[in-house]
Amino acid sequence: MICWKCGKEINIEQVARTTECPSCAADLHCCKACKFYSSGSHYDCRETVDQAVTDKEKANFCDYFKYNMQLVSKGGEDKAAAAKDAFNALFGG
Repeated sequence: MICWKCGKEINIEQVARTTECPSCAADLHCCKACKFYSSGSHYDCRETVDQAVTDKEKANFCDYFKYNMQLVSKGGEDKAAAAKDAFNALFGG
């Protein structure tokens, strides 16, 4: 698994609400690390959440959370996903 924030590989089997990256101490149970996170979607989420999470980088209690195993290291950022997120943020797609 890769940390969503620092891009370092981490060896954690399950992400609990209080789990942090051992390298940068970023919360891992957060919107930015979730496979349903989609900037520009309703509440920035592809799931049908009832209320917005204001800080997408902090741990939360979302029941839909699933760690995004498609994250890539910072050295090889997924440019296509970044472009899609930028497009969705501009045009609400």
